[in-house]
Amino acid sequence: MQQPPGIQGPPPGCPAHGNVPLYGPEFGSDPDAHYEQLRRLGPSAPVDIAPGVEVELVTSYDAALYILQNPASFVRDSRRWRALNEGRVPADSPALPMMGYRPNALFSDGAAHARLRQAVTDSLAGVNELQLVRQTQQSADYLISRFSSDRLGQAELMAEYAQPLPLLVFSDLFGCPPEIGDRVIVGISGIFDGTAGADQVLGEALGELIALKRRRPGDDLTTRLMEHSAQLTDEEVLHQLVTLLSGGTAPLSATIGSAGALILGEDWQAGLPVEDAVTQVLWNYAPIANYAAHYPTHDVELGARTVRANDPVLISFAAANTDPRLAEHREQLSAKAHLAFGAGPHACPAKDPAFVIAVTAVESLLNRLPDVEVRVPFKDLNWVPAPWSRSLVTLPVRFTPRNVMPSQAPVPQSAAGAGHRVPNPAPHAAAAAAPKGRPGLFSRFLAWTRGE
Repeated sequence: MQQPPGIQGPPPGCPAHGNVPLYGPEFGSDPDAHYEQLRRLGPSAPVDIAPGVEVELVTSYDAALYILQNPASFVRDSRRWRALNEGRVPADSPALPMMGYRPNALFSDGAAHARLRQAVTDSLAGVNELQLVRQTQQSADYLISRFSSDRLGQAELMAEYAQPLPLLVFSDLFGCPPEIGDRVIVGISGIFDGTAGADQVLGEALGELIALKRRRPGDDLTTRLMEHSAQLTDEEVLHQLVTLLSGGTAPLSATIGSAGALILGEDWQAGLPVEDAVTQVLWNYAPIANYAAHYPTHDVELGARTVRANDPVLISFAAANTDPRLAEHREQLSAKAHLAFGAGPHACPAKDPAFVIAVTAVESLLNRLPDVEVRVPFKDLNWVPAPWSRSLVTLPVRFTPRNVMPSQAPVPQSAAGAGHRVPNPAPHAAAAAAPKGRPGLFSRFLAWTRGE
């Protein structure tokens, strides 16, 4: 058995503890207290990530970094998951959609992972940063325009701004025409909300998008994935797009909301740039809080605990980033030394675009509504009571009502294909995307950018 270097176990005489549940209202009301309790047990501890689902949760920064950077001993392929293979994980467990195997870069190892990741990394490298800023600004302007003239000057920024904004940006980056973009947004939003059939809506929409790009390639992320030298199959392209959506949009929403709340809060130092607020969120309120399941290839020791091969080890990015052991030299660390984007071979390949989108989104809000202020103190805001993410439930604000008009920036690239007819969606998908014949969010956004 191997033990990561420099990792100490719990103090002598530490009493035995049962598993700490990492879900529900009690956890959501004060996750930091739960992490503090777990740290007393050593660099890792057994927790229930969902009812009947035990995992080893790593709360130590050093232990987390060791695991993330040691793919020979800790792999990501969840088909190794012992309890799942033995039928000990409830079939309806909310942990399964988060931890179950999918044929994408996130759950692959070795050569298979390198091939998929290279395709994703190279495709993201083709994203022009200035164009990304313009796309984000236009999305921000549109969403702000929907509530900025409210006669009471009030809005709820999570639902009305932080959550839909990344969906608009990603639909544009993917090169979606209006109808498909509408259903992509409905599908991925439904998956996050637990809506029945949402995965089918998303799969059909992305399948149609891939078929469209086979006929009419474009300057977009989908086409670059399809034309990459790795020669991904259409199914592989679809799964990488789903990974980018699920791994990009929800964490971005959480980051935008938390950074906005932080910079509008009474304790924020005036004059500090928005970049500082986003960085502070990534350190102290990691949007992906507990995730990245690893499976030891052999029995390993974490502190005084032995973790068996093929038992899931989750990284608590939230706890690792706030590890008290970092306090002594936190100021000497690079601002990017946090683990919010992971580390090692599976580090987030979209961390730079994600940072740009988050900063631009918060800056756009402050520029368009210069007197915006929160209606609830930061310390009194509520967090989603789920173990996977650290996201605000709501962010109520007030401001002086005003009209926001489309900027003069170029129309998003995806609008160029607006006149192209795509295959008719399945009836249930069309109904979900546009109830009673109404165009969906992405269609309305594109129309607004054209002044229609």
